[in-house]
Amino acid sequence: MGLQMIVGLALKASIMLTLIGFGLQATREDLLYLLQRPGVLVRSLVAMFAVMPVFAMLMTRFASFDRAVIIALIALSISPVPPVLPTKVTKSGGHPPYGLGLMVTAASFSIVFIPLAVYLIGKYFNRPFAMGPGAVAELVVISILVPLVAGIAFRRVAPTIAGRIAGPLARIAGIVLLAGVLCILAFSLPKIWALIGDGTIVAIAAFVVVGLTVGHFFGGPGSEQRVTLALSTSSRHPALALAIAGANIPEEGRVITAVLLYLVVSGLVTIPYVAWQRKKTTTS
Repeated sequence: MGLQMIVGLALKASIMLTLIGFGLQATREDLLYLLQRPGVLVRSLVAMFAVMPVFAMLMTRFASFDRAVIIALIALSISPVPPVLPTKVTKSGGHPPYGLGLMVTAASFSIVFIPLAVYLIGKYFNRPFAMGPGAVAELVVISILVPLVAGIAFRRVAPTIAGRIAGPLARIAGIVLLAGVLCILAFSLPKIWALIGDGTIVAIAAFVVVGLTVGHFFGGPGSEQRVTLALSTSSRHPALALAIAGANIPEEGRVITAVLLYLVVSGLVTIPYVAWQRKKTTTS
């Protein structure tokens, strides 16, 4: 087994542990947060599932970018909610119940949305794209819903133990995730560097900034809600994006590099926004 495969397995294990940790702390109210607030639900879905794909298609349609960058941006635009979103929301001063509820709701909605979006995008670019709901459902269920439900079930059976292990589990998962991401970036740095140019960095940064801006204004009057939806709209699920690319595009290798570049740029662009929101919170 090669080092890259070991790192990949470590990343998957870390994400599953993270989601189990969410489940150990989640309440029924967290999971139903959006369903009990239909106005917030509609604004959230429009920001994540409508605005971002439209922006990505317009940007890639009328500007000249590397083909891998175009594919990556479009695939990312229809791949919402990464599994580590609730952790990102909590650390950034967002509203954890909103983040958790949004992750579960958006993941479930993706099962129907992604196959339809892939089909319509194929029509828009006049080329056959396809990804069946079964493939999307399998990825969403395995990568998000199963570990989350496992954590929730354990909390119901042993709430005291769940409360004790949730924190340490989250810390272990976070360390493994960070180490895995750094290793992958180290492996891929030459390829990422080769992809930079022709406005690629600007395009990816613009994608993230639009996501933050749209989510911030759609999030509502509360600062915590704004932060939550801003991060949810700008953050995308890399595994879903790569699955879409792998099902439709032969040049998957370069798309993987473009997605990794998005992860780096997204992390850097998000820092000033989070710092701004934290400053507003401490001074208010």
